[in-house]
Amino acid sequence: MSPTTTFLRARDLLLRHREDYDKAYADFAWPDLPEFNWALDWFDVLAHGNARPALWIVREGGADVKVGYAELSERSSRMANYLRGRGVTRGDGILMMLPNTLVLWEVMLAAIKLGATVVPSTTQLTAEDLRDRIARGRVRHVVTDAAGAEKLAGIEAAARLTRLVAGASAGDAPAGWAPLEEEALAAPARFTPDGPTRRGDPLLLYFTSGTTAKPKLVLHTHQSYPVGHLSTMYWIGMKEGDVHQNISSPGWAKHAWSSFFAPFNAGATVLVHDHARFSARRSIEVLSQAGVSTLCAPPTVWRMLIVDELGPKPPGLHELVSAGEPLNPEVIERVREAWGLTIRDGYGQTETTALVGNTPGQDVRVGSMGRPLPGYQVTLLDHEGREAQEGEIALRIGDRPLGLMVGYLDDAARTDAATAGGYYRTGDEAARDEAGYFLYVGRGDDLFKSSDYRISPFELESALLEHPAVAEVAVVPSPDAVRLAVPKAFVVLVPGMLPSAALAREILLFAKEKLAPYKRVRRLEFAELPKTISGKIRRVELRGRERDRVARGERGEHDYRAEDFEG
Repeated sequence: MSPTTTFLRARDLLLRHREDYDKAYADFAWPDLPEFNWALDWFDVLAHGNARPALWIVREGGADVKVGYAELSERSSRMANYLRGRGVTRGDGILMMLPNTLVLWEVMLAAIKLGATVVPSTTQLTAEDLRDRIARGRVRHVVTDAAGAEKLAGIEAAARLTRLVAGASAGDAPAGWAPLEEEALAAPARFTPDGPTRRGDPLLLYFTSGTTAKPKLVLHTHQSYPVGHLSTMYWIGMKEGDVHQNISSPGWAKHAWSSFFAPFNAGATVLVHDHARFSARRSIEVLSQAGVSTLCAPPTVWRMLIVDELGPKPPGLHELVSAGEPLNPEVIERVREAWGLTIRDGYGQTETTALVGNTPGQDVRVGSMGRPLPGYQVTLLDHEGREAQEGEIALRIGDRPLGLMVGYLDDAARTDAATAGGYYRTGDEAARDEAGYFLYVGRGDDLFKSSDYRISPFELESALLEHPAVAEVAVVPSPDAVRLAVPKAFVVLVPGMLPSAALAREILLFAKEKLAPYKRVRRLEFAELPKTISGKIRRVELRGRERDRVARGERGEHDYRAEDFEG
């Protein structure tokens, strides 16, 4: 059986049982593919004679870009031949720092065809970030645009790289940079690989977003993400011919999850809304105008969408999903009331594909992130490493799941710690109910004790988000002489609301009515939330800020305590 047929059978089983979770989970097995190049053996085969749109970029202030499967296949082959002529060989590291433009998809497919290793990088990186990636990522080539070239100008190591700039011609390319598209489109349309791509060959080096520490360097293979994202395809619920939009920035794993591998595995159209600034109203207009079928957005975007009036459901939508951080029940309910669709939460990491999810056609339990997805054996480990009903989310890796990373590059100790005892440990905590649904408790680093009670920030944040004035919130421990620590909420208000003592009192009383006494939020500060460049809240920074302030006996400008309103 050919590698393409083997992959297709695994994919088609999941599509056939799209709404039959029990059957899909029981019957699915990762395809056995000792040699497999996803771009050549799957994408190009799917694309042959296929004029259906593969990529559709809606551009604000410019004409839309719409490219069919067959055309994208040919363009990526030309790009692969051009890159080979520029010295890119199998295993070479390519730092790719591009916005949502056509060339990003061309370069990604070309790199896979060549057997190269891609270091995806967000355009928001600083010069120091780039130095780190070039050094630790063993980068030999860089593909970026004019803005990226300017950032790299002062980095000595960048001068030794093959430097290719997108969006420029030979006449206006920066000194030392070669124009990319102009020459790539003139390359031959037929690509011949220099040899087989084996299942363990490296493909992706992802720098994690660093919510608690310096970014880790996650290594994935030419199968762990391309083939591993069959689980993500199943969770999202997309079908061949669907128009799928993923609201995500390039450079992060979620972009590869949902703007590349999962939709192309399904044969769907990837819809990208290219805009300078996010607008909830305009985003909803695009959903309707483009006939989007399936939508994936992070919690931050869902919270922004419900601040405005959602209006009627965009007519093509049939699946809504969310990932990145847990989605609060209040947001899910607001969208369900407006659109009659339930946002299905899912869970995974940069180190994996989608592991757990609420899947199409199944009951969604409010507050649950779902059940293990096909191909993954997910369990919970208590503090002694035993399987339990509550504890750290872990994967059994005796029969290693295909979507799990190889490990952390050049950090054997960290890899060994994460995979000790026959499990991959995620660092996240959850509980499991009697039906096998997982309920997220919190990042292990974020949980804390107050008066010897274990506190989950996520639970308290969900309660606070039900208040109509609260747009975003993060709960961290605030040191306390009596209780060791008490929950403190850092609150971002919805537009039009201003910080005040009266509003702080109202929110604290609101939370008091919804939470058990030992979970009571006793301190509140109106403030902006520090975030990683991927948009995740840096609670570690808030914890440190609060610890230092309390030690100095200081309070913020809009900092209130429950005792301020008592007596």
